[in-house]
Amino acid sequence: MGFCSRRYFFLSVCLLQMLSVIERQVFDFLGFLWIPILVNFFEIIFIILGFFGAYQYRPKYIISYILWHLFWLGWNVFIICLYLDVANLDHKTNKVLKLDPKSESWWSNEGPGCKRILSESYQTASENCLVNYVHVEIFQAGLQCVASLIGIVIGICLSRIFLEEDDTFDFIGGFDPQTVW
Repeated sequence: MGFCSRRYFFLSVCLLQMLSVIERQVFDFLGFLWIPILVNFFEIIFIILGFFGAYQYRPKYIISYILWHLFWLGWNVFIICLYLDVANLDHKTNKVLKLDPKSESWWSNEGPGCKRILSESYQTASENCLVNYVHVEIFQAGLQCVASLIGIVIGICLSRIFLEEDDTFDFIGGFDPQTVW
């Protein structure tokens, strides 16, 4: 029974990761952040691989899920460090996340309670936001880190169980020493 509960827990984690990554993908599309869109797309592919690996008892799919999520964990730590301006990283001047210099986080102008103000240089800025967009981006990346850590730990346990299972099959008249002809 413990085996099935681990498997179902892993499937549930994959489902929750899929929902949170799709939400993140939508807002990255709205903000035209093309590098995160590409990385999120690969994340969706590897979540599907992990899901099918657990569903179909394929440990190699789960191992690929685990290896990708080690990179995914590093990516989200980088996003957190970028938005917290750690180690000379500046999310306002750094063009790591965007291919177009005009693109920025959707939450910076359209977040809850934000009011757009047109400045003299005809650039829009936001004021009076209820939640700072930096906190929203950090929360999303932190949520992905937590889900990745849970998925990696459960994926390791599940792949070990799958690899330790005996896949022999007793064919009719097979190599069973107790069979008498």
